[in-house]
Amino acid sequence: MAMNFNTANQTFRQLLGNGLNYRVPAFQRDYSWGEEEWDDLWRDIWGLFETDGEEAHYMGYLVLQSSDSKRFDIIDGQQRITTLSVMILSALKYLDELANSGFDAKDNLKRKDQLQSGYIGYLDPVSLVSQSKLELNRNNNKFYQEYLTTLDNIPERNINASERLLRKAFFWFLERIKRNYSLAEESGKKITIFIDSLVDKLFFTVITVTDELNAFKVFETLNARGVKLSASDLLKNYLFSLINDEKAPERELQSLENRWERISKNLGDDSFQEFLRIFWNSQNKLVRKGDLFKTIKKSIKDRGGASKLLRDLDNGAPIYAALRDPTDRVWRDEKGALKRLKMFRVQQPFALLIACYVKFYEKDRNGFVDILEAVSILSFRYNIICSLPPYEQESLYNEIARKVSDGTYKKAVEIRRALKDIYPDDKVFEAAFSRKTLKTSDGRNKKVVRYILFEIERDKTNRDLDEESDAYSLEHILPENPAKGWEHIDDSLANRLTYRLGNIALLETAKNRDLGNADYAAKLKTYQTSEFQTTKAIAEHYKEWNEDKVEARQTRLAKAAAHIWKIDF
Repeated sequence: MAMNFNTANQTFRQLLGNGLNYRVPAFQRDYSWGEEEWDDLWRDIWGLFETDGEEAHYMGYLVLQSSDSKRFDIIDGQQRITTLSVMILSALKYLDELANSGFDAKDNLKRKDQLQSGYIGYLDPVSLVSQSKLELNRNNNKFYQEYLTTLDNIPERNINASERLLRKAFFWFLERIKRNYSLAEESGKKITIFIDSLVDKLFFTVITVTDELNAFKVFETLNARGVKLSASDLLKNYLFSLINDEKAPERELQSLENRWERISKNLGDDSFQEFLRIFWNSQNKLVRKGDLFKTIKKSIKDRGGASKLLRDLDNGAPIYAALRDPTDRVWRDEKGALKRLKMFRVQQPFALLIACYVKFYEKDRNGFVDILEAVSILSFRYNIICSLPPYEQESLYNEIARKVSDGTYKKAVEIRRALKDIYPDDKVFEAAFSRKTLKTSDGRNKKVVRYILFEIERDKTNRDLDEESDAYSLEHILPENPAKGWEHIDDSLANRLTYRLGNIALLETAKNRDLGNADYAAKLKTYQTSEFQTTKAIAEHYKEWNEDKVEARQTRLAKAAAHIWKIDF
């Protein structure tokens, strides 16, 4: 699909000029900036006017949606635009106070009216109702229009939390302005010059899209480049607009907004989009990340569908959050498998696991544990060791999840059997394990290697070992930084061998520290005294250490691994 949007750099003056109007969508999040953000913005702004200040200040991306290039919905950037508007309103209030105190009253009122019409909107002379350039969302707009844009007496009581922040922001900036411009005859002229200069010094990268789908594509692109925008807001706006268009009662809207807040609290913005795709795939045909919003728009077209999706997401969010947290209080026998999945950093199984949780957690807890263990083993074989393409795996997980959700699969054993289609058999697994390299300078790889070696040691000795204990560490037989005694292995070969699984062993930390980069003969003596049987076996079987010995040991480990990480179908 063609990307239908325009991009331009614009100053704040250009944004607010030529009769353009901006609206924060009704169900976008409330105003949430606080003193820390206000202070950062004020310091950046004030720095522009210092002797060696910059000529301009970049305010970041502003994502707008418009079909006529006159009226714009602010899809991302409302906190910045709202705060700048409140700051300008504070300057207008300051001009008002100067005039009321008799300082250049006539000209200061003219200045106030000029700035107000340029950047805030005009006041209807008959109704005294503000025709504003900016509208806020349904929870903030009334307060903004009735009290802030009119510079009326701003109430302290019976206002919601975000209105209280808007009020606080207004007086916070007013105080900073008064602190920098005293009540004097020339103050009105100075603050007007300040605002009139500032609007040319603040500039945005403005991306204007024609519809929500293009906005979602923009979110994906910018987020991939490290610019964090909230796709969850975009979805919320779409779903709630469907509900509101059918004149849902206020209590229903409030109930659904409460659900949305719970979802956000459970997940946070960063995890929302991934959860949404995983949850959707637990019940529907597999959808790629890039097609998610388009698919939801195509499927959810009315109030009933939007309300149901919100309820389902509300129910699914705590399940997803718990599945990502092995320490969650809901877990007992599931903790080990969930801890391993977290360590493996795999995403593909979670649509299946959400569907299985709903189906089996209450009715067949042991069956759910059995599924988790099988998925953990499959993830180890498929993802960690064999490094097979994830799409085929995710497709099968999706197919199984849908059959669980629609009732086709009723028993846990059916899910286990279905996993066989992507289960790497022993021959494939052993071959991949025998060649595996995991660079332990990476934190995740270090945990995985430690896990592998401890499991092989447990299988050999039946000892209950504390895998988390700092008393044990990973020993690289050929050292990561080989010194004297390792001249027979050149640098090129060392680079290939150092992080092979066959070159890594478990060793008591104190002994490992004493060994350092010692030669192999010295290491053998220490290995003979280790409490780890798999490490003692190195001294027993290999009197020298070279590429052939690494290969031989890793092949032995591979056979042990095939026995340990096995699903009995």
